[in-house]
Amino acid sequence: MTTTAGRRPRVGLLQVAVSLAALAGIAWWATRQRSPHLSLDDAALAWLSAGLLLYAVATLLRGERWHRLLRGSDADRGRGESYRLTTIGYMGNNTLPARAGDVMRVMMLGSPRRIVLGTVVAERVLDALALAVIFAFVVADRGVDFGPLPYLIAAGAAGAAILGLLWVAAPRSARLLQAREWARPAVGTMRGLLGARGLALLVVSLVVWLVEASVYLTVGAAAGIALGLTGALYVVALTNLSALVPAAPGYVGTFDAAVLLALGSLKLPALGYLLVLRFVLFVPITVVGLALLLARVSRRRR
Repeated sequence: MTTTAGRRPRVGLLQVAVSLAALAGIAWWATRQRSPHLSLDDAALAWLSAGLLLYAVATLLRGERWHRLLRGSDADRGRGESYRLTTIGYMGNNTLPARAGDVMRVMMLGSPRRIVLGTVVAERVLDALALAVIFAFVVADRGVDFGPLPYLIAAGAAGAAILGLLWVAAPRSARLLQAREWARPAVGTMRGLLGARGLALLVVSLVVWLVEASVYLTVGAAAGIALGLTGALYVVALTNLSALVPAAPGYVGTFDAAVLLALGSLKLPALGYLLVLRFVLFVPITVVGLALLLARVSRRRR
């Protein structure tokens, strides 16, 4: 019998393999590109500062959304705690594999873990729905044959069908039934999204992704690339789908490949844009999240 401990190294190896394969492809591609020229004039720095500010706004909105999900599940520990742990969770996602920062949030909040896990799953569902709306807008504007959209739509439909089959098969499988029972509190949290409250949270999620798309837009301006509104929405949706693929810390390789694929399909230079985008999305929030984590540990020791 394969134990859980035995499966975890395999998952880790899969994450490393996926990321290394993506990185190898990116390295091969980068050697055939011109060296990026990034301007550091006042205009570029102003756009870069705007991108950092907008990403901070998106992070605060995510913290507020999680706070409201926790409050609706009677697991809330205060708005400030929700905001702090959201930032720490993103730091964990950027430095640990397989979105381990989400697990950090669940463990550190201090509320019943399965209920808190349900709120994290609810976040992912809201994000998926918001990104689906964004994709629908892109398809309406650019057509269904634009770039890799047909393959993404087919992959999404196949994934949804597989999840549906697993859920239907759960009563006939002891292991799936056990997992279903374990997840019942999380499912209860998900049911709370039905109705006006869930619709309001979906609107918040759409605002989050629109703000993040504006980050991609301003980064493009800083790097001398005119994405346009639809282009920014397309890139933000495609790159965040890459987060669903098992990957190394910070989605190394998979995120980069998604950015290059999106920019390539838009016929835009990508290497300089990717470097600036990596900095804006990953470096500041990782530093702030680490500082919050160290401050939290220091307070608990005292």
